[in-house]
Amino acid sequence: MDVQLLQDSWWPMWRDAILGTIPLALISFALGLVLALGVALLRLSSRRLLSGIGRVYVSIIRGTPLLVQLFVIFYGLPTIGVTIDPWPSAVVAFSLNVGGYAAEVIRAAILSVPTGQWEAGYVVGMSHARTLRRIILPQAARVSVPPLSNTFISLVKDSSLASLILVTELFRKAQEIAASTTEFLLIYAEAAVIYWIICTVLSFGQDRIEKKLEQYV
Repeated sequence: MDVQLLQDSWWPMWRDAILGTIPLALISFALGLVLALGVALLRLSSRRLLSGIGRVYVSIIRGTPLLVQLFVIFYGLPTIGVTIDPWPSAVVAFSLNVGGYAAEVIRAAILSVPTGQWEAGYVVGMSHARTLRRIILPQAARVSVPPLSNTFISLVKDSSLASLILVTELFRKAQEIAASTTEFLLIYAEAAVIYWIICTVLSFGQDRIEKKLEQYV
């Protein structure tokens, strides 16, 4: 084992994880959640057209690989005159993907809130929108935290796909170092350890949040 190579490559990969992988995942997840909430509300709409739009979107996202979605945005759109730089392309692809999966999580969480909570809001004079915002969504948020946290952890790992469109992040740096040193097993194993550390920290944070929310259940 080349200990010196491990020492020399440790910080460069961590730097790109901190400056590339984590921000990419955070921004994509935040945008994806906003999109997911909108899609979830479409799915719950009593209007068949709106509900159908949400259903089709979820079906497309869940029925196609993330890698294909990424390639369609980065390599496909330029053929019709729409060119997006690598980093924004990754954000768009990951956000759309998160939106499709998280929408079903949020929809299920909203449906899990007892109908009596809606009635309570109406009794005190709240509108449908205000009842949703003030009563339903806060309760649904507690239910959705575990699956949404898992979605974020998965996104951190899936962000490695961005290396295929030349986005500078952890795995892209590992590829560059491995190519220049030919120590593929060593460098990729080191990258795997870094991903594992990041995901372990996130899992620990998830557990803390869940325990914090338990006091309100």
